[in-house]
Amino acid sequence: MATIFTWEGKTRQGAVQKGELTANNKEEVFSLLRKQNIQPINVAAKAKDIKISFGAPKVKATDVVILTRQLATMIDAGLPLVQCLDILGSQTENVTLAKTVVQVRTDVESGSTFAEALKKHPKVFDNLYVNMVAAGEAGGILDTILQRLATYMEKFAKIKKQIKSAMVYPAVILFVAVAVVALLLVVVVPMLAAMFAESGQALPLPTRIVIVFSDFLKGWGGLASLLAIVGFIVGLKQWRKTLKGLQVTDAIALKIPVAGDLIRKVSVAKFTRTLGTLMTSGVPILEGLLIVARTAGNKVVEEAILTTRQSVSEGKTLAEPLTKSKVFPPMVTQMISVGEATGALDNMLTKIADFYDDEVDSAVATLTSLLEPMLMIFLGTTVGFVIVAMYMPIFQMGSAIK
Repeated sequence: MATIFTWEGKTRQGAVQKGELTANNKEEVFSLLRKQNIQPINVAAKAKDIKISFGAPKVKATDVVILTRQLATMIDAGLPLVQCLDILGSQTENVTLAKTVVQVRTDVESGSTFAEALKKHPKVFDNLYVNMVAAGEAGGILDTILQRLATYMEKFAKIKKQIKSAMVYPAVILFVAVAVVALLLVVVVPMLAAMFAESGQALPLPTRIVIVFSDFLKGWGGLASLLAIVGFIVGLKQWRKTLKGLQVTDAIALKIPVAGDLIRKVSVAKFTRTLGTLMTSGVPILEGLLIVARTAGNKVVEEAILTTRQSVSEGKTLAEPLTKSKVFPPMVTQMISVGEATGALDNMLTKIADFYDDEVDSAVATLTSLLEPMLMIFLGTTVGFVIVAMYMPIFQMGSAIK
């Protein structure tokens, strides 16, 4: 198990230096120091800080991006890979990622390639990352590849964050709407219903409907409704774990007005950006298509890409099967066809990705602008109906008194 060691040593010039290193044992620390032309004087395991934690911290995409940027800068500066990994393993704040980097460094020291060492940690470094690193090692341009990887990850992290941010406000409005209606039906309506019952007058139809819903929620109906919603969500998640469930739900998602258009544009942007980055990095197109299919995020898009890969392996162009799939817009397939004809497919894919990044921005803005008024109308209509329904008997009582 990797441990943090504090060390003190002398350089060839006699200067005393101190620091920390992450290693499996003291002998490994001695070896690392000698490689840096430092004569060890004192090496000891660092006292562990007492921390209360609930499981290992999750590695976020931003953590991997920062690590990738730092690694690219160090390699570009001429530092050996093992030394870069050793430095990053000791200074990375995320404990899970730090342990992963230390293990990767150990595997590289044992003779594995950098890509092979990364492949052992699929939860941190996906297939795209591993294959691009492998291409960078083979071509001797690892620092350039890592910079491209970091840029790629930053772009899609930005899109993901943008979509999440756009959904926050509508989600809050929906929550408030449901909470207000539930409060009216469970607390306010029963009080007024009791008063109406004492008056003995005949109640209007809207009032009777509201009281029925109120009685339903106050009794076992509220619990049954909650259990039904939870059961539906759990059942849907379980169904989506099957191939048929993924195919049906992802196909429906692409057909939803406005939201389906956004999903399609995100899929196109991801497909073109990923494939373009892989091809620019020297990954063969068949291998690149397989990686892109696995990271598509939508089963319909994934199957279309796999069908395209099969056609390409049989000698057909990339644009032809993509056009037949009906998943990708005609403009995309036409631009890909032009890229293939001119021998600049990777550059064309990047241009398409840049264009669809802007399209995603526009689609998110459109979805947000439509959802907000719709939810406000829902909130106003629902609450207004309940209030009017409960005031109607009061107006009748007032008329009877007059």
